[in-house]
Amino acid sequence: MTGMAGNPGPKRSGLVTRIIRILTMTMLALAISFGVVLALYRFVPAPSTLMLGRWLTFREVNRDWVPLEQISPHLVRAVIASEDQRFCSHAGVDWGELNAVLQDEDGPSRGASTLTMQTAKNLFLWPGRSYLRKALELPVALSIDLAWPKQRIIEVYLNVAEWGEGVFGAEAAAQLYFGKPAAKLTPAEAARLAGALPNPILRNPARPNRGLQAAAGRVQRRMQQLGPLGDCALPRRSAAALPDFRPDALARARASV
Repeated sequence: MTGMAGNPGPKRSGLVTRIIRILTMTMLALAISFGVVLALYRFVPAPSTLMLGRWLTFREVNRDWVPLEQISPHLVRAVIASEDQRFCSHAGVDWGELNAVLQDEDGPSRGASTLTMQTAKNLFLWPGRSYLRKALELPVALSIDLAWPKQRIIEVYLNVAEWGEGVFGAEAAAQLYFGKPAAKLTPAEAARLAGALPNPILRNPARPNRGLQAAAGRVQRRMQQLGPLGDCALPRRSAAALPDFRPDALARARASV
């Protein structure tokens, strides 16, 4: 009688095998698609997922893509000084800072995202905080750093960063808040834009509140302390045009005043 009931083992085993095969093929397809898009975004203007979401829901997107050479080097340095001071030395993930956050009791409330990780989130993932998104950020950021030079990473970041409701990229922000192209931003204006990034919807660089003024002041001090560590993201011509930020040069400048 037991033999007539049949053995469900082979059927169950076959179902598991098919599920594993489907999952494997799905993961392979996603990996190939990611690689293709990553290679494409290396050369073409890339949209962020927030921009795509606004387009799909028929909301306005204000973004004018400009190459890195048309963005003020002061803004490049301000963003690095504000968001990721070791941008030029890490490979997409700042493991030391990330480890410090994980060991901190207040870890979830602190940020450890590098500019590369923020670029990964903006291009391929979704906003909001979650352990899943953060876990996905790591391999995506490492892939971006491997596939793109530092200048391309900062160029993409500065063209997709959100600086207000429907306002994306340095050019749109500079025109909206200061009435000038991004190439003409002063150090003070760049510091205001960088200081607004943690809360771009509520912080207006054109009319900075006390909190943004304080943040911009911190950014300017960090820009001086950064020295040449942020120059890896600058075109050679822009780097040559900047004043010397080395500590000894700063000391000589203060002494001459």
